[in-house]
Amino acid sequence: MLIVGLTGGIASGKTTVADLLAARGAALIDTDLLAREVVLPGQPAYEEITAAWPDVALTGGGLDRAKLGAIVFGDEAARARLNGMTHPRIRALMAERLAALDAGAVPVAVLVVPLLFENGLDATVQESWLVAVAPAVQRERLVTRDGFTPEEADQRIASQMPLEAKLIRATRVIRNDGDRAALEAEVARVWAEAGLL
Repeated sequence: MLIVGLTGGIASGKTTVADLLAARGAALIDTDLLAREVVLPGQPAYEEITAAWPDVALTGGGLDRAKLGAIVFGDEAARARLNGMTHPRIRALMAERLAALDAGAVPVAVLVVPLLFENGLDATVQESWLVAVAPAVQRERLVTRDGFTPEEADQRIASQMPLEAKLIRATRVIRNDGDRAALEAEVARVWAEAGLL
């Protein structure tokens, strides 16, 4: 079983690429989904987060993710603190899910990890696949899709590792500056290059 780390900046199209890979038979382990699991009410990370930032606790349980995002994306120390609460637990859950896969039945396991390079997780996979998109396209998507102001979009993009640094480290690159058909062709190309049938 080939173990691939799929990454890309915010609004690069990772989820769409992951869905296209799943349609080809890949098993997906999405760390964004795992991140939601580890902060559910009753989980240790939830208790730590709400103790650190009581205002992000929702009355009915759960976290006000928008409020928490506004706190940590504007404050490097707060983001590091949050990451310390969540990242070790996400890694443990990812390893558990990977170990549970049937290597004989699954040709490729794709770990969808937005911060693959930033957290050094590229060292734990056989190949790293980068969904690459121009920053101007990211900004447009964040403004249009997520309702961010241009300044908020720029702040989110700037908080991540620059695309150029990721391109150097990636085993394979999937360009996503075009339309859906172009993206599907890119995914097919990378799938074939990796020797997957």
